[in-house]
Amino acid sequence: MATTVGNDFEGLAALVTGGASGIGAAIADRLAAGGARVAVLDLAPEGSPHFGVQCNVADDASVRAAVETVAGEFGRLDIVINNAGIGAQGDISANDDEEWLRVLNVNVVGIARVSRAALPYLRESPAAAIVNTCSIAATAGLPQRALYSASKGAVLSLTLAMAADHVREGVRVNCVNPGTVDTPWVGRLLDSAADPAGERAALNARQPHGRMVDPAEVAGAVAYLASPLSGSTSGTSLAVDGGMQGLRLRPVQ
Repeated sequence: MATTVGNDFEGLAALVTGGASGIGAAIADRLAAGGARVAVLDLAPEGSPHFGVQCNVADDASVRAAVETVAGEFGRLDIVINNAGIGAQGDISANDDEEWLRVLNVNVVGIARVSRAALPYLRESPAAAIVNTCSIAATAGLPQRALYSASKGAVLSLTLAMAADHVREGVRVNCVNPGTVDTPWVGRLLDSAADPAGERAALNARQPHGRMVDPAEVAGAVAYLASPLSGSTSGTSLAVDGGMQGLRLRPVQ
């Protein structure tokens, strides 16, 4: 079914971290379709059709330089989408200290780095918004995802704290909580499984609506939260998970 995209982002400038592929690419495309000028911050932004800036969210100097480049190119910055992140598998004993610090550095501190670098520009915007990519892992106990879940739980709490800190400055902060999204990263995990078809079927079945989430569906939720039309929405986590967080269906007979 075709959908009509409005121009509620006309005249606004946005940056999307991790925007060269997967969920981030879908978000960048959706914001651009709504009229925004979009910058993609990524380790390898070359394939993106949008204004690409190489950036490592785990490095403060890289982040500050990238944000300044975007603001210089667009003359403003209104929307920040903190989407960059990395995965981790296993129970509490599966990852050593170095891996814990690496994942938290990207998934949590990376959001802080990008947001604090962008704040001076956002404070000058009439329609400032930050949207963080969280996860169903923040609100549901998933097996073999201890480190990843801890990082996304921190993202959820960080989102609420940021919303409280900056709402009176006119900066709205929200997050999306996707279920399992059909991205290239998930595809690579499936390819490495002993039974890729069986694993895909299990991931599809985990969402109550019977399939993985499409990246465009996450992008639509992000667009809602980032839009100036949602000016009274702040401190919200929006589940995009086919009902996984809130529904308890009876087994199929």
